[in-house]
Amino acid sequence: MQSYLEDRLQITDLITGWMHRDLGQWEQLANLAHPDGVIEITWFEGPFAEFVEGSKRMGKSDLRTKHLIGTPVVSFNGNKAVVETNAVIVADNVRLNLGCSVHNRFYDLVEKRQGLWKLIKRQSIYDMGSFTFPQGLVEIDRETAARYPREYAPLAYLLDKSGFPLERVFATRGSELEQAMRAEASTWLAA
Repeated sequence: MQSYLEDRLQITDLITGWMHRDLGQWEQLANLAHPDGVIEITWFEGPFAEFVEGSKRMGKSDLRTKHLIGTPVVSFNGNKAVVETNAVIVADNVRLNLGCSVHNRFYDLVEKRQGLWKLIKRQSIYDMGSFTFPQGLVEIDRETAARYPREYAPLAYLLDKSGFPLERVFATRGSELEQAMRAEASTWLAA
């Protein structure tokens, strides 16, 4: 029982450690993933180490982000776990005077190696989102916003207009992509 509680606490600390990204604490962010860790989110797909470098570039742009992280739900199988966590991504482009709030779920595969739980794969499922207007209404390019699924269109729009375009469609609540993600994770966890 003690080991189970320690594992859950370590995984919770791992998931809430995402705040290092918001704070520009790049070494701590890099330490959240194993060296072979990968990430697939709206604006980046690839090795976690490259994501950290991309996050540094984003940190110097007009786009600001904050992630509000919920309590993770963990499914264990030995030294592997699938972790699903509610989150809210709050973004603001200071040049555009436009922001957004997008509700998502991080869907993570984590492994315990040498006594430490770390990410090996982070993905996101997008549930719903809306634009925010920090200093009053501004016009948006509706054609650009309409290119993206409604669930994350506000975030995709801000990313696109901030120089971080999306390359493909991502999982939304109940989508075939979410179902495929879950099936792949279930197979990985059982192996």
